[in-house]
Amino acid sequence: MTTFRIAPSILSADFARLGEEVKNVVAAGADIIHFDVMDNHYVPNLTIGPLVCQAIRPHVQVPIDVHLMVKPVDRIIPDFAKAGANIITFHPEASEHIDRSLQLIRDHGCKAGLVFNPATPLSYLEHVMDKVDMILIMSVNPGFGGQSFIPQALKKIEEARRLIDESGRDILLEVDGGIKIDNIAAAAKAGADTFVAGSAIFGQPDYKAVIDAMRTQLATV
Repeated sequence: MTTFRIAPSILSADFARLGEEVKNVVAAGADIIHFDVMDNHYVPNLTIGPLVCQAIRPHVQVPIDVHLMVKPVDRIIPDFAKAGANIITFHPEASEHIDRSLQLIRDHGCKAGLVFNPATPLSYLEHVMDKVDMILIMSVNPGFGGQSFIPQALKKIEEARRLIDESGRDILLEVDGGIKIDNIAAAAKAGADTFVAGSAIFGQPDYKAVIDAMRTQLATV
């Protein structure tokens, strides 16, 4: 039986009430809090840094999943680890030495993962599966919240699931971008087990109703 995890992205939260927002979404049933970190270099947007992670950490017991859309990545990995991150993922294009970056995350006590944009091949995984705890498939191009799901991502999720199953390792398969009540089951059927949702949750008045509806869809898989 697959354990499905809902990971609301605080990118879509009300930043004037961020601590309250995070507490509310966890109370509504969130399994993970997802941080979208953008640097205005690797992606054309600027969001949050380690200080926000540090500020949120005391307010939640669930894991914090930090998605680094920054280049280079190695400099900031220790900062997020010290700020309380549990999982840190990065894009292979943003690291000069992918194996080293993955090991750096693990050396700082966090789970490590790679993120794949819609046009990024999964071949980067070939020699580093032993250091990967999470694979994150982007179902939109990174940089902005509120984008629509790219259906081609389902094929990539299926391929990533096959690679995970063949490895025999316990690796989370996360999908991020345009996840909503009406497409979460399709992503789960393709093999995803962890689902990032931003505006689909934080854009609604009742977080629990949305998360419950997502779980109802997942129960059909």
